[in-house]
This record gives sequence, structure tokens and C-alpha cells, in this order.
Amino acid sequence: QVSELLRGVQRSSEDRRRWLRRLRQALQNKETQQQFVRLDGSVRTLVGLFTSSLADVQMEAAHCLHELSHSSDAAVAEACMPVTSYLLTYLSGHSIEFTELCLYTLGNLVVESEAVRKQLLPQGIIPVLASCIQSPHEAVLEGLGYVLSQLLQAKEAPAEIIPLVLDSVLPRHMLRVVCSGLKFGTGAAVEFAWCLHYIVCSHPANVELMSLGTVPALTLLLCDIASEISQSDSEGLELLTCPVLRCLGNLLADETGCEGQPQDERLLVALFIVMESYLQQHSFIIPECLWLLNNLTADQPFFCSALLFLDLVPALLQLLPCSQTVSMLVLTVLCNIAEKGPAYCQQLHQQAALPLLLGLLTLPDPEVVGQCLELLHLLFLHWPQAAVDFVRHGGHQIIEQHQNTPELQERVQVLLDMALQPRGASAFSSSSAALSTFS
Repeated sequence: QVSELLRGVQRSSEDRRRWLRRLRQALQNKETQQQFVRLDGSVRTLVGLFTSSLADVQMEAAHCLHELSHSSDAAVAEACMPVTSYLLTYLSGHSIEFTELCLYTLGNLVVESEAVRKQLLPQGIIPVLASCIQSPHEAVLEGLGYVLSQLLQAKEAPAEIIPLVLDSVLPRHMLRVVCSGLKFGTGAAVEFAWCLHYIVCSHPANVELMSLGTVPALTLLLCDIASEISQSDSEGLELLTCPVLRCLGNLLADETGCEGQPQDERLLVALFIVMESYLQQHSFIIPECLWLLNNLTADQPFFCSALLFLDLVPALLQLLPCSQTVSMLVLTVLCNIAEKGPAYCQQLHQQAALPLLLGLLTLPDPEVVGQCLELLHLLFLHWPQAAVDFVRHGGHQIIEQHQNTPELQERVQVLLDMALQPRGASAFSSSSAALSTFS
């Protein structure tokens, strides 16, 4: 059957479109794809028709190549390598539909084969994409984002692809598309937001992205997203929110991130609006928000003070029971606040953090309990009244149950000593020394 379809395509000049349509349908089958590329002259024939001067024949051949590109077999992708230079050339064409089809075919081929990627780089795929990204058409931009995201996820991307991308105009235009996503459609914005995320994850690239004003731009976008979801039906907007949060969180986690850290309390408000809005239907967003919040509060006291001043700690404490991951992140943020000293610990204590912590200490999860013990240590150290109330509520009896857990034994004992010793500066200073290996 496959041979018959190929012969029909090769010989029937008058009815070639019909044969190509039949071939296109047949190539949706995995085994047919593999059989087709093994036939002598099969791909060469398709490439010839793909470069035809007849637009309708060219489009049908493009559809056939697109079906082949869907194969998960690297051998099929590599059999299509003769077409890559033509795919790049046709990206500058006038037909949006044809350009879009070429882009998705390229993206699919890139996924499956390192050989295809290595051929595309010297053929100039990065400059071609840099030219294409200035297209005004959303469909073209979304397809381009798909191609670029596949390239940036390749194992060789940090060494071979990302430097080429950073030397082009692509990052600047990617940021522009992402930040205009709320106005002009989120499809392309989502693709390019993930592209930025993949670049951020290759750490040497962060300086270049920071120089473009990526942090303030994404901060403003996140504030706009929060405003959008609080005013209307925002279904689908979580797809953009997630990579934006990751980009910001990872940029600020980098050592260079503190230089561009925003000093804007509106970002905190936006984060809590996003968490409140997505808690029920899209809970996967919550850890993303908390990861960013952790990196905002880790070093500088501005956001720790703002959390307290804006009375956002109660909303943060309410997230503790959500999941193990969320609990760990919330506790880490609370530790960031407590590390800032007595005034911060006093306010945490006044926000009724202690009863919730006592509840967490009853859990059988050593990781959560361990982080809870870390927070209690900071509270006891900087605000001794917390230790008094801890004992008054029976906290010392609760943590005794963890004395037989190897990874918790030492920390439990130190906290018991801190809580049960007579109040006084000497007790807490000695406890501080004993806890030199605690954190």
C-alpha cells in the first residue's frame, strides 16, 4: 500500500493532490511512517513536491512532511534531514498557514534528533528565527516559540544553542511578546515564557537577561496578571503565570539576582492574589508562588518587613496544611523572616504561628518536622517568650515523640534544653553554641 501511494505521487501529475492527501492520511500511522522513509526515493520525492511552484501541491507535501515529523523514531526524523534547509527558507514566505506548518514541522524534527539539531545550527536556524520573531502574526509567533522551546531543552543547548540565542535579538523580542501576552493573546507568550525559563536555567545566561530588565518587566507582568485574575474569568491564564513565576524565582535565586531584586510591595500583593485565586482549581501554582516568595525573603529584609506590615502572614500560615511541598516552602519563608531578628520573631509570635507549628509537629514526616524545629529554634533564640508559650501549650511533650527519629534527635534535644532551661541570657547563648550544627 505504501509503495502504491508513492508511485501514485510520483507518476500522477494531474491527480497528484489526491494521492498526496491519501499519503498524508496514511502517514498518521507509526508503522507507515517507518515503511515510507525506507522506500528508495520516498523522501526525495516529497522534498521535490515541497519545493514545487504549485502552491496547492506544495501545501499537501508540507502536510505529509509534517505527519512524518510527528514520528517518535529518530530514524524517521533523520530521514527528513534533506528538507531542513527548505523549511528554513520558507519561513520568510507570505502564507501564514504555510509558515506555521513549516515551524511545527521543524519543532517536531528538533525534538527527536540531535543530528537534525546539529544540521540546523550551521544552516542558520537562529538568525532565521530572530528574523521571524518580528512577525505580527500570533500563529507564527506561537509556532516559532514551539521551535525555540524544543531547541532550548536539548541536552547540548547550554553549550551550543543558548550562546547563539543570547547573541541574537531573540531574548529582547521574547520578553516583549511575553509581556504583551495579556493584550495580544497568551499562546505565543506562554511559549516564549518557557523559553526564557530554559535560558534562565542555564546559569551563565542570567547576566544577559538581567541587563534587558527582565526582572522589573516580569514583575510588572505578574502584577497585571494578578489584577486580571481578580477582576474576570481567568481560565487559561495559569499557563502563562507558571513560567513567569519560575523565571522570576530562578533569576532571584541566582547570585546576580539580588542586584535586580525589585523593592516593590505590589509584587507581594500580586503573589497572594494569585495564590488565593488558584488555590482550589490550579493548586500547582502555589509552590511556584512560594518558591518566588522564598527567594524574595531570603536575603534582604524589605519583603520580610512588607509581609508583616501588609498583614500577609496569616494568609501564609493558612497554606501550611495544603501539602508536604507547600508546608516546607511556607516554613522556609517563615524561617527567612525569623532570621531577621527579635522584632520579626515577636511579630511572628503575635500572629499565632505557634499553634499551627504545634500541629505540624504531630506529623510523621521528618522533613516537615525538621523544618518546623528550625523555625522554633529561631523563635526561641530571638524571642524567648515563644519558648515559654511553647512549654505552656505542651510543645515539649509533643516533640519528645521524635527523640527516636535519628535525623531529628539532636535538634529535638537542643530545643528541649532551650525550652525547659530557666529563662536567662546564659541559657540562650549556650543553646546558640550547641546549635552550631543545627542549620
